[in-house]
Amino acid sequence: MRLTAFVFCLALCLPAAAGQKEKGDAEKGKAVFEQCGVCHNADSEEKKMGPGLKGLFKRAKMNNGKKPTEENIRAVVDAGGNGMPAYKEMLSDEEKDDLLAYLKTL
Repeated sequence: MRLTAFVFCLALCLPAAAGQKEKGDAEKGKAVFEQCGVCHNADSEEKKMGPGLKGLFKRAKMNNGKKPTEENIRAVVDAGGNGMPAYKEMLSDEEKDDLLAYLKTL
C-alpha cells in the first residue's frame, strides 16, 4: 500500500518538477545585453568603461563587495551608479530575467 501511495505521489510531482525551468531566456538576454556591451565586455573580465562581466556569477564578489547573486545583480542593474544609468524603468522585469539568464552563461 505504501509503495502505491509513493508511486502515485511521484507521478503527480514529477511532471510539475520537469516543467519548471529557470526564469529568463539567455538568447533574448543576449539581445538585451547589446546596450550593456557598449560599456561592459562579455567575453573577458577586462574593464571597458564598466567591469568585464565574463564569469560574473562565479566570482566571490562584485566591485561593490557584494556576492554576485541574481538579487544583487538585479539591484545594480536597477539602480545603476558610477556612471551606469539606472535601468529600473528602462527594462521590463522579463528583460531583466533574460539579461540575468544570459549573464549566467558568460
